[in-house]
Amino acid sequence: MNTIALNTTDSDYPRLRRQVFFAIFIGYAGYYLVRKNFALAIPDILKEYPQYSKASLGTVMTGLSFAYGFSKFLMGAVSDRSNPRWFLPLGLLLSSAILMIFGFVKEVYTSLAVMIALQSLNGWVNGMGWPPCGKTMVHWFSARERGRVVSLWNVSHNIGSALVATIALWGVTLFHDWGAKFYFNAGIAALIGILVFFLMRDAPQSCGLPPIEEYKNDYPEGYSELHEQKLSFKEIFFGHIFNNKPLWLIGVANAFVYFVRYGVVDWVPTYLETSKHFSFKESSFAWAAFEWAAVPGTILCGWVSDRYFRSRRAPATILFMGITLLGLIVYGLNNKGPLWLDVASLIWIGFFIYGPLMLIGLHALELVPKKAAGTAAGFTGFFGYVFGSALAGTGVGWMADRFGWGGVFGTMIVCCLLTMFFVGLTLKGNSNERTNA
Repeated sequence: MNTIALNTTDSDYPRLRRQVFFAIFIGYAGYYLVRKNFALAIPDILKEYPQYSKASLGTVMTGLSFAYGFSKFLMGAVSDRSNPRWFLPLGLLLSSAILMIFGFVKEVYTSLAVMIALQSLNGWVNGMGWPPCGKTMVHWFSARERGRVVSLWNVSHNIGSALVATIALWGVTLFHDWGAKFYFNAGIAALIGILVFFLMRDAPQSCGLPPIEEYKNDYPEGYSELHEQKLSFKEIFFGHIFNNKPLWLIGVANAFVYFVRYGVVDWVPTYLETSKHFSFKESSFAWAAFEWAAVPGTILCGWVSDRYFRSRRAPATILFMGITLLGLIVYGLNNKGPLWLDVASLIWIGFFIYGPLMLIGLHALELVPKKAAGTAAGFTGFFGYVFGSALAGTGVGWMADRFGWGGVFGTMIVCCLLTMFFVGLTLKGNSNERTNA
């Protein structure tokens, strides 16, 4: 590389890295503004449409989770061969359009089938969010710095998820309409999508820059120029995904940890408002506290993984899930207790559970070549949403109707233990092995 090119690289690379990181950060936070709005509206729907049960409305959330899980996997493969500058904002704009329908066209609530169909469509386009973000991170940040970068980026969805309730409350207060829980959030998300388009860039090479490995002089074992070439769908699926045993194990673990995550957060409004008779303002505060607590917790987990476990992801995941379990037990036992203890328990759970979610996603990125990163992220996301989040919709609603909230909390405790078990199966040989260049 000549001197002029080197100087250009040294000035452009840091600027563009900050720019694309900011884009994927606000972009993915924006996706959360238009994903779980239905959970906030369930108490309103139960009040105005008493023909529905918690289980039936939980089916609507299950439809979203199923569609999101399949989309996250399939769109991951598409994103590996697409430009994230178009891919990421497109999904956000489409999701915003669907949420506008939920907010303004109240007739959709007269039909459970229509609600399921629209939420499933929303889940599908929401699946366009995470894969291009994962792809961007492995192209713009090298292996040695990736743990820190991914943990920082990962809090974007906590910020987005925390703000979904806060922004919805602003909308309801401003318009005196619970439909604002949908359309007010959707308007803000659409503006974010437009901004992301102008900020995003494809791989460094598309900007006339060298690969990140060359720029950082950080070449993982086995790296070659072949890692910069696009892989065919066949090479991705049969060469790096379906025959990857550790990827399957962390995928199964992801299903259980997602059941806990969404079994808690999706049902905060319904549990606190219908079972404990708190107000929407109080449940919104509890929801936001859960998500905001995840910001320092996720960063701490990434640091612990790198600092004390030498970038081994499984030990830190097991440690943080064990601590999560303690908070979940307190939350479940406080069935007739005060709001402050519910909030404290949710802060505890939120602080510790998002670290394992982040580490499983990071582990998936590190188990494959970077040109298959989007697919690997989608693969573990498929397990998380189709077998975890989806069951946390219908399953939690059904259990709450049949067995009460005690049965719900008991099931989530078992899921914590199963998460630790399946992650533990990857401990052997899990010593900072990276193939993703």
